[in-house]
Amino acid sequence: MDKPIDAPTGVPGEKPSGKPTFAYIHFAACSGCEISFLDNFEKLLEIMDMVDIRYMTLINDNTEFPKADIVFVDGAPCLQSAESVEELKKARENAGYLVSWGGCSTTSTINNFARGGQAPQPQHESFPPIKRLVKVDAFVPGSPPGPEMAYNVIRAFVKGDTDYLKYLTSYSVGGWACGCDLIKDIVENALCIGCGACAFACPTRAIEMVLGRPCINWERCVKCGACYAQCPRSFQPVPLMDRMMEEL
Repeated sequence: MDKPIDAPTGVPGEKPSGKPTFAYIHFAACSGCEISFLDNFEKLLEIMDMVDIRYMTLINDNTEFPKADIVFVDGAPCLQSAESVEELKKARENAGYLVSWGGCSTTSTINNFARGGQAPQPQHESFPPIKRLVKVDAFVPGSPPGPEMAYNVIRAFVKGDTDYLKYLTSYSVGGWACGCDLIKDIVENALCIGCGACAFACPTRAIEMVLGRPCINWERCVKCGACYAQCPRSFQPVPLMDRMMEEL
């Protein structure tokens, strides 16, 4: 295998000599996001043609985390584990473009419930979203995200499709990244169009459309942020819309 590049570019579309390099690092999570990545089947071969996969525990034997042009971070690091925190910081240092892949790394999701409710013990562990510890370049929420998102993000990075990456770059869920954000930001501001995209995106079926509006089952909500991310009214790419209007 070739020697890793000296310094990642971190710029979509700017290729180093040879193929852009890719790494995938995994923290506390169920591994569903990693399996979803591999569920691309024949498109996984296209991904391997687009990038040189230098580190991913399920498909290669590398033990040292290398420098890479694009790095996917899956899962939430344990705040009480110095090893996990240092590993995340090292990934940020070695990454040109860092992608928060999946709900656990983006919003912490089910890991939010790791605080409190346990049997008495000397200390409780917490698993924050990675954006609280390092700078993140793009967010792909969902528990797990669809397999096609891995292909689309890597392809957009390699091709320099900044219009596609723009939403993922600016993604920022407020509050607890749960259905309450959807109600507060979208429904209560009269932005909901009743399309049902939020209900379709919910991995735990916590959202039911009632009279054309989302109704949240709070006991099922795992705070993954998928509903907010899939809502077409949660983000309006104004420059892109302006260009589309000019072309009409």
